[in-house]
Amino acid sequence: MTTPQFFATPGYGDTQLTNMHYNQAVRIGNRVEISGQGGWDDEFNFPTDLEEEIVAAFDNVERTLRQAGATWRDVVSVDSFHVPEVAGYIGETHGRVMVEQMRSRMGDRAPIWTEIGVQALGAYGMRVEIRVAAILEEDSAVVS
Repeated sequence: MTTPQFFATPGYGDTQLTNMHYNQAVRIGNRVEISGQGGWDDEFNFPTDLEEEIVAAFDNVERTLRQAGATWRDVVSVDSFHVPEVAGYIGETHGRVMVEQMRSRMGDRAPIWTEIGVQALGAYGMRVEIRVAAILEEDSAVVS
């Protein structure tokens, strides 16, 4: 049996571990899963621009993956949660920026993806949250 390794992303992840009692990532063998990452900074401020918030969420996914020894090119599954721009429709900006970011960060890798519209997310003003799973090469080492 492989022992799970848990990781708190420096900055906001340390805060969440202390205040909310959860880690940002877990690695079990060569599989990494992360908790949902928003487009926040280390003080949990969000950009007013939706595109900037989505890019920041991708940056936070990248920071969190790195803690567990993974990269976007290891990602096999993406779940994204979106507060719709208008009721009943996630909106063009969400989908367009998500696709642009996945293409630029993952290269030829095209993971499975579920895009989910929700009424609210875990922080006030938050409009997007991204959770991923990654599979690493068997000999990948954790880097901090």
